[in-house]
Amino acid sequence: MTTPIQAEVLLPTQELREDLPFYTKTLGMRLESIFPADDPSVASFSGHGVRIRIEKGADVPPGKIRILTDDPQGFADGKLTLTAPNGTRIEIAPLTPTVEQPQTQHEFAVRRLRDEAPWVIGRAGMHYRDLIPSRLGGSIIASHIRIPDGGPVPDMVHYHTVGFQLIFCYRGWVDVLYEDQGEMIRLHAGDCVTQPPGIRHRVVEASASIEVIEIGVPAEHVTTIDHDMTLPNGKGDPAREWDGQRFVHHIKDGAAWNPFRIPGFVARDTGITTGTKGVAGIQVVRFDGQTPPPSKHDADIHFTFVMEGSMTLTAEGQDPRDLQPGDAFVIPPGMVAQYTNCSADLELLEAGLRGDFTTTLLG
Repeated sequence: MTTPIQAEVLLPTQELREDLPFYTKTLGMRLESIFPADDPSVASFSGHGVRIRIEKGADVPPGKIRILTDDPQGFADGKLTLTAPNGTRIEIAPLTPTVEQPQTQHEFAVRRLRDEAPWVIGRAGMHYRDLIPSRLGGSIIASHIRIPDGGPVPDMVHYHTVGFQLIFCYRGWVDVLYEDQGEMIRLHAGDCVTQPPGIRHRVVEASASIEVIEIGVPAEHVTTIDHDMTLPNGKGDPAREWDGQRFVHHIKDGAAWNPFRIPGFVARDTGITTGTKGVAGIQVVRFDGQTPPPSKHDADIHFTFVMEGSMTLTAEGQDPRDLQPGDAFVIPPGMVAQYTNCSADLELLEAGLRGDFTTTLLG
C-alpha cells in the first residue's frame, strides 16, 4: 500500500478572517481545513493544482502565486495582478504558451569554428555551440549540437512552442521518435526533419561523434514535457498539420539536385518551403565549378552553415572572410554579397525565412 503524500506552501497572515473570502471567492480555491474552531489561526486551501497553508504569525515571506489560465479576463474580474490581505501577490498568466516573434535586428555576422566559440552543456547532456551570438534580436537561434560519446540519450517526450524548427544531421546518425510518424526514424548525415509547433518527439539514441544543426524561431521558446504520451504512437494522418505546418522528413539518398537560384551552384530542396507553407526554406547547396555572381536577397533572415570545403565571403562594407567547415554566417536583406574562391567540395546548408524570398543577381 502506498502512503499518501501531499505538499503545501506555507504563507503568513496577521488576520486569517480577512484571507478566507479572498482565497475562496476571489481565487476560487477550496477550504480544506481550519483550526482552532473558536479562534481560527491556520487554514489550508487547495485549487488550481496547488495546496497552501496560511498560518497566523508564520515567520515566512508572503510570496507570490502564479495562476495560469487561457481566459485571464474571465478570472478575478480581469485583474492580472492582485494582492491578498496577507500580502501574497497573485499573478494571472496564460496557461498555454504562445509564440511571440521579436522584430529581427538585421546584421552581417560571421561565426567561425576556429575562433573557439564555447560549447555549453544543455538539455539531456547535449553540447551546444551558438552560431548566431546576437540571435538577431531574439528572432532566431542556430545551434551546432554534438553528443561526444553517443549511445542512448536521456530524453523525455516533449514539444516546443515555436514558429519553426529544423533538425539537420551533420555528422553520424541519430534515432528519433515523432508523434503520428510510426516507428523510429534514423537520420543519417545529410538528412533533416522539421519539428512543427507542438509535435511530440523524443531523441532516443545517437552514434558516437553525432553532430546536428538545429534552427529555432524565435530564439527563446518554451519546451514542455508531455508525461502522458508514449512514443511511438502509430501512424497518423499524413496530411496532419500542427499550427499550419506538416512534418517534413528529407532523406539525402535519392534526392534530386537542380540548378540553384545563384549560378555556380546546384541544390537539393528539402521540401520544407512547401511543408511550412513558406514559413521557412532549407536547401543544401553544392558548388558546380562556375564563379557565382554578386547577389542580394530580400529574406528577413538568411543563415548559412559551411558543411564541407572552403570559400571566401565578400560583402559590401565588410572585409573578405575565408570560411571553412563549421563556420556560419548571416547576410541581412539588401546587402550585396558574393561567394568566391569556392573549393570543388564546397557544400552549404542554407536557411531562409521566409522560404519564398527573392534573390537579385547583379553580375
